[in-house]
Amino acid sequence: MKKLLIILLTITLLVNCTDDLKDATDFTSVENPNLLEDSFLGQSNSSGVWLEGMDRQMSLFLNEILILSELGSDNYVNTQTFYNQFMDNLEIRIDDPDMRDTQNDLARLREMADFGLEEVGPQDPLYSEDTEAEYYFFKGMSNLFAGMYFSRIPEEPGAVPLTTEENYASAIASFTSAIERNNSQPEYYLARARAYYYLGRKVEAVADAQMVITMDSDFVRFARFDETDTTTQPAVNIFENALYERAIFDDLQPLPTLDFLDPKYSFLTPEEDAPVYYLKAEEAYFILAEANLSDGNALAAQGNMTDLLALIGTREVRTIDDTTEGRTQRAPGSRPNNSGVVVNGRPNLVLDRDTSVMVSSVSGTSLTQPEIDAMANDDAALELLYRTRQEVFIAEGIRFADMGVKLVMDLNEILLNENVSEGDAGTIAVIPPFVDAVKNDLDAITYDADAGIANTTIDLTAILVANKSSDQVLPFH
Repeated sequence: MKKLLIILLTITLLVNCTDDLKDATDFTSVENPNLLEDSFLGQSNSSGVWLEGMDRQMSLFLNEILILSELGSDNYVNTQTFYNQFMDNLEIRIDDPDMRDTQNDLARLREMADFGLEEVGPQDPLYSEDTEAEYYFFKGMSNLFAGMYFSRIPEEPGAVPLTTEENYASAIASFTSAIERNNSQPEYYLARARAYYYLGRKVEAVADAQMVITMDSDFVRFARFDETDTTTQPAVNIFENALYERAIFDDLQPLPTLDFLDPKYSFLTPEEDAPVYYLKAEEAYFILAEANLSDGNALAAQGNMTDLLALIGTREVRTIDDTTEGRTQRAPGSRPNNSGVVVNGRPNLVLDRDTSVMVSSVSGTSLTQPEIDAMANDDAALELLYRTRQEVFIAEGIRFADMGVKLVMDLNEILLNENVSEGDAGTIAVIPPFVDAVKNDLDAITYDADAGIANTTIDLTAILVANKSSDQVLPFH
């Protein structure tokens, strides 16, 4: 009925429009010759220019999804009003503008990849297999993210929405096409390994993860951000603003167990903003370790985690002036803010903020070698793995996917796509029941400033592991 009313209203408006109004609203009569397809398609290196645009679109998408996914997880709590107001308690709404923008930016990434493959590349005399491989890579990433964050979402405008599993299958096909054209890029194998991982296809995920380590055991793939030139990149890394650059107005605060990792993104230079690492070799080690634990091979998992810890030890650690960080100004004593605080019985998780702090900019962890050496074939080992996974991937959107939570299609999709109606699968958030039961406590803490003791109200990692048999979490179990 809503769709019918919208169509009737549109027809009525069009019928009553005069020619004068048409002239006033018809923008197609003004043409910029520099923006016409004919002036771009067929030009030398147009495929390379288009690829730069796709790289930029990836940055735009990450600006959207990271706010939603990190607030929706137990990584961060929103303490201000500048960012999304719904996701902290997993209130996932079809009319949320951030949901709309996230879906639109993901669709643009996919459409840009298709246009590159179908139009830009074939008409460029300098088109190369390497560039074609990148087009397939970005197309695969669009489907991979669709599978990670949505239970159903269309792959084409107005199409029947694909399920999570169908989006992962499409992603795998695109990554395979990328590898067929350029088999020297470890990120292609890792992206495919992630799709296999979330599908629970352990043999294939392990094979690709091992290939990544063989090819380049410390590689990273990152999205770039620009502080000044908005014509080439987004003006800023929005998540960095929330964590650092708004200073005493820091909008997002980490769970105390993750305090030592905050802020992951901080001011870099007046020209370049902090990058977001959306694929990195650490993920391959996690896949191998979890596969070994699922096979009852704790000894092999220990080796994987030892290699992971060594890799993390080589990653950049930045010295950051965080003295203006707004941890407790609005509510003194409300959050841990000194290194003497013990969190969940564990010391050294909170940093002093009255001096410069040292924070990992790629990957950081509280994991220690004695903890690895004590791993056995039990749930405690899985909890250690997933605790470390949360730390290493903080501010990268992975924890949300690991929770099994799925976003909804935007209201516009519901109203304009004939294949979607409100109430259908994909228009209602997917929240595993064991997560739904604790969603109001995801970020809840108790803190006794005088005693220097903080505790999280729940241990979500333990909850996920306790429900490992669910098909919504821990894909290998």
